[in-house]
Amino acid sequence: MTTHTPPTLLAHLWKSTLISGLLALAVGAGILARPGVSIAVAAIFFGAYLLISGISQAVFAFSLHVSAGSRILLFISGAACLILAVLAFRHLGDAVYLMAIWIAIGFIFRGVATTVSAISDPALPGRGWNIFFGIITLIAGFIVLAEPFTSIGTLALFTGVALVVLGITEVIAAFGIRKDAKAVESHDA
Repeated sequence: MTTHTPPTLLAHLWKSTLISGLLALAVGAGILARPGVSIAVAAIFFGAYLLISGISQAVFAFSLHVSAGSRILLFISGAACLILAVLAFRHLGDAVYLMAIWIAIGFIFRGVATTVSAISDPALPGRGWNIFFGIITLIAGFIVLAEPFTSIGTLALFTGVALVVLGITEVIAAFGIRKDAKAVESHDA
């Protein structure tokens, strides 16, 4: 009786890593080639996100079994998202501006949270790096908030470069995984 060994994940992992790397490379190259179009597409998706989020929060405000205060907060948050979505779809520049402010506020909150948690926990591994990262993120948030249009373009270019580098790294890693998978297969045989 012959038993077949099931295929291992490692034998197929290189394919998904290769596809992921090629996609990252293509998206990064696209962003670098046309950063303005990339920002416009991201702004449209951001407006769609606000619309969907606003509708779902408004529905949840009336359908969830939560306290009155939670219902009010959900409704206000949903209404605010719907108003922002209308502004975003009314003019693409508004959507880019709103997206930049959203990113800036996210950076500020993350920077404060990371810095405070690192300062308050002396046993945190990499504490100094976390404090540094938190401060840099906080500064980035204020820069994006001060110059939303300029900084969103810079963020697009940074994202494009990061995706190209990530894509190249993943493509190289995919072939390394493939080589290791073949070595494991020949060892098992």
